[in-house]
Amino acid sequence: MPLPPIRRPAPAFDIFNVHFEQIYDPTMHVLLAFDGQIDGEVMREAAMRLMASNPYLRSRYTEADGLPAWEEIPEDMWEGAFALVPGGEDESQPLRTPPQPLDVRSGPQVRVSLYRREEGDLLAVTCHHGFCDAGGAAALARQLLAAYRGIMADPDHFPPPTGAYDRSTDRILALYPEEERKRALLEEEPFVDRWRFPIERTGRGTPRIASRTLPPGRLGRIKAFGREHGGTVNDVLIGAVFLALLKIRNDPSDRGAPRSLLTSVDLRRYLGQEECPPANLSIAYEITLSADADAPLSDIVGQVAAITARRKSGSPGVAAILFYERILSGGMPAVRGFFEEMIARYQTSGTKNPVFSNLGIFDPGDYLPVPGKNGRMLGLRDIRFFPCVCRPYGFLVIASTFRDRLTITTAYEEGAYSTAAVERFLGYVDGYLP
Repeated sequence: MPLPPIRRPAPAFDIFNVHFEQIYDPTMHVLLAFDGQIDGEVMREAAMRLMASNPYLRSRYTEADGLPAWEEIPEDMWEGAFALVPGGEDESQPLRTPPQPLDVRSGPQVRVSLYRREEGDLLAVTCHHGFCDAGGAAALARQLLAAYRGIMADPDHFPPPTGAYDRSTDRILALYPEEERKRALLEEEPFVDRWRFPIERTGRGTPRIASRTLPPGRLGRIKAFGREHGGTVNDVLIGAVFLALLKIRNDPSDRGAPRSLLTSVDLRRYLGQEECPPANLSIAYEITLSADADAPLSDIVGQVAAITARRKSGSPGVAAILFYERILSGGMPAVRGFFEEMIARYQTSGTKNPVFSNLGIFDPGDYLPVPGKNGRMLGLRDIRFFPCVCRPYGFLVIASTFRDRLTITTAYEEGAYSTAAVERFLGYVDGYLP
């Protein structure tokens, strides 16, 4: 008689991020571009051993008997964690079409895709937002390369096992007394969708990636501009994205009216841990601004800085955690009802606030050294992040930095969105930045 599958309860942030698949594709990718060839067999083995070290990586998401859980899958299903993509299938640099989505409900929870290129291999580390956030995906890429490096040095190397680690946000809540939790929930204002990126039509389209990389030197000017106006690089980026949205919409009703976008904060910084195992530890919060159509960036940065400073000084994440936990206390029918209501609201109003997230700096030192197939140590030409692919009415923009080069990226469905409009929008963001 076969043994029952091993299941571990899925926490609230995992559950909600799985169900967000109803309004966008929650698959994410960390893409690393090397200047030589990786040993494919060793990289495949690194992916397999990484899964063996982490019980959640070798699991699928399930709602057996109405109870959301991570259920371990048989070892013969681990093969989906590695794919070798021959040259010629997609030669664009960087990729214009994202790697295939990852099915969180079948597992495993990572796919490593190795793209062979004449100028050097591309390595895509793919995961699902139901399994982890962007910070978790970057950690997963670092762990994969550490395993690869270890096997190249010693064929018997295995990553240290994580065991069944804490994936919940309980450790965040534990940082705050009960009174502060109650106050944070009372003071939190509900999200109000006020606008959206212009679309061509509703429905599905072809997944695409668009990005704009600024030359070295621009980042220094953005930092100086932020300091001059009492803000950070992140504040300046939010301001530029906001003004670019006003410009691409070209809607008179936006002028001087309150308009909102969502941004995020990584809660790992409050845990005091150098490296957390991959999990969902980020929350979104709303920023509401107003500006005239011809407003300069300097007018917006002060508004943004005041809001982000207030958020950082409060209890970041507490209200969001309690909000989702409260819904989940009603069981999966309450979770499904939450999404049904949200989707009905979008379809009725046609509005969905855009999202911006700054992932910060990708430090090559976190991923190197990486030995190549011929034994030569490889260099990194680029590291960038491909976010979740949005379809109407969602629109997501991210920023990341590698070697002083700031990249603005969005993933969208072409057809539902106009590629020309998306490219024009990225140009507007570039134009507003110092």
